[in-house]
Amino acid sequence: MSKLVGIRINLRGSRMPADEAARNKATAARFHDAVSTRNPEIISKTIDELVAPDVLFHAPVPMGMTGAQALKQVWTVLLRAFPDVHVEVEDVIAEGDKVVARNTVTGTHRGEYRGMPPTGRSVTYGEIFVFRFEGGRIAEIWGVVDVFSQLRQLGAVS
Repeated sequence: MSKLVGIRINLRGSRMPADEAARNKATAARFHDAVSTRNPEIISKTIDELVAPDVLFHAPVPMGMTGAQALKQVWTVLLRAFPDVHVEVEDVIAEGDKVVARNTVTGTHRGEYRGMPPTGRSVTYGEIFVFRFEGGRIAEIWGVVDVFSQLRQLGAVS
């Protein structure tokens, strides 16, 4: 009697265990759980644990940092500007070495953000992130964030 083993063939033609996507999805969920704490120390520690130090980070964040430090800086800026920031994961799709998350972000503008003093306004905007995993860690991130909607709600653009 033969034993069936879950193997997927990705578009590049290489074989990967069927449970790789599930492991990557669980790692992405751990990352989300950490940022949901809004605790900078927990977020930083989790980034060190789950994200490659030289992670390639492609997102609309104007800063001169790279790697895991850039990701940590993103969360420092967001938590300073929106101390009640909440990321609601709406959808997660995992396939092979990639996990895609579609999120809705909410928060109240209580600190300086992109040169703007606090407005006290609430924001709600969408974002989609693609995480590529390598060796069980996040090696690359692409982010599409609705910055226009965010800035419009803050009164920075009409």
